[in-house]
Amino acid sequence: MIPEQIKRLIQELSKLPGIGPKSAERLTFYLLKREGAHVQALADAIGGLKRGIVICERCCNMSSQRLCQICDSVSREQGMVCVVEDPMDVFVLENTGAYKGLYHVLHGAISPLDGVGPEQLKIQQLMDRFDSESIEELILATNPTVTGEATAVYLTRQLRQKNIRITHLAQGLPMGGELEFAGEDTLKRAFMGRREME
Repeated sequence: MIPEQIKRLIQELSKLPGIGPKSAERLTFYLLKREGAHVQALADAIGGLKRGIVICERCCNMSSQRLCQICDSVSREQGMVCVVEDPMDVFVLENTGAYKGLYHVLHGAISPLDGVGPEQLKIQQLMDRFDSESIEELILATNPTVTGEATAVYLTRQLRQKNIRITHLAQGLPMGGELEFAGEDTLKRAFMGRREME
C-alpha cells in the first residue's frame, strides 16, 4: 500500500503540463531520496510563487513590484514594444538576448470560439500606452496559430491610425528542421519572409 502523501504528490505533479503519471512518480521518489532541506526549499519556492506576484502596471507582465525589471530599466529601448500573448513568451524572448526593447503582455489571444474577445485581453492597456509613451515601433510576436494571427490582425487594424511602424516576427522554418517535415503553411511563410543573405 502506497502512503497517502506519496499518492497525493504524484496526483498533483501529474496535473502539470508535460508531466505524465510516470514522470510524476519518478519526481516524487526522487524528492523522497533528497535531504529535507532540499525538499523544503522546493516547497517554499512553490508556496511563495503566488505571494507577492503582481501584474506590471505598464506592460502587464508578471512582477514582484509595481513595475517589472524590464519596464524599470533605463537601458531598454523605450520606443520599441514587443506584444506577446503570455508572460512565458517574455521569458523565452529574453533568453535569446536578441531584443532590447519593452514588452506588452496580452494574457491570451482573441478566440471567439472560447469566448475570448479583445475585452478579455490587456489590449486597452496597450492602447493607453500610446497616450503616455513615445512608441515608434510595435513588434507583434503573437503565436503562429489561428488565434495568434487573428490577434495580430486585430491589433494592426486598431493601430493603423497611429503614426508608428508595425512589424511582425518572421515565421518559417525552424533551425535544424528539414523541408520534408515542414507543413505547407510553414513553407509558404518561409518563402514570404525570406531575406537577403549577409
